[in-house]
Amino acid sequence: MLRAAAHRAGMTDAMPIGANAMRPQPATAIVRGLLLQMEVPVLQPALPTRHFSENASIELVRRVPPPPVDLDSPARLVMTDLADMTALTIGPHERLAQAGQRMIQQGVFVLFVVARMPHVLGLLTLADLEGEKPLRLVSERHLTYEDLRVADLMQPVSQLDAIDHRLLGRATVGQVVATLLEFGHPNLLVVEPGADPATPRIRGLLSRMQVERQLGMQLPSIEIAGSFAEIGQALI
Repeated sequence: MLRAAAHRAGMTDAMPIGANAMRPQPATAIVRGLLLQMEVPVLQPALPTRHFSENASIELVRRVPPPPVDLDSPARLVMTDLADMTALTIGPHERLAQAGQRMIQQGVFVLFVVARMPHVLGLLTLADLEGEKPLRLVSERHLTYEDLRVADLMQPVSQLDAIDHRLLGRATVGQVVATLLEFGHPNLLVVEPGADPATPRIRGLLSRMQVERQLGMQLPSIEIAGSFAEIGQALI
């Protein structure tokens, strides 16, 4: 197509004889002329490019640090919102070492365990990898650490508590803290209605580790008074 347009513009494959042979047109001008012959609008000039050296690096992750919060801050500030970022996943049959390496590379401490998108089997956290469970499984099953897989250590989604996303929109960080301590889980899922009413969609994640980082303090390990029902009643 470009060749035909070039011929219509009076250009040939051979270098023209005469003054133009000594002063070839710039490539940009030639391309612009071809595009005009093809009735393609040319609004802006092309951008300059450059070549890499033999070695180059890639930016693996650049996440905006979450803001500091206090107990009266909106709860949404401590939620990992999957509407704003891609959920990082790992397969259930991956080795634990691979899971840890992926967390380090991506700068996260939670991976969603997925065998077939978009169905989530569970969660794997940095606390799971660094806790006592891997050593206990190695001892109980007479295995080596390299034998363990993500499925051996993950928290099944069926065992995780979930909060309605609409309820979270009216809650405070203090209520998130109360819920984490009440149920004793390191993570809570945030869900919203999916395309299939029988299958809720995971909208986000509330992590004890993330909340502690944003609060700048470590949460107590004991349960506190109050129940999730009471928290929900307070928001009505």
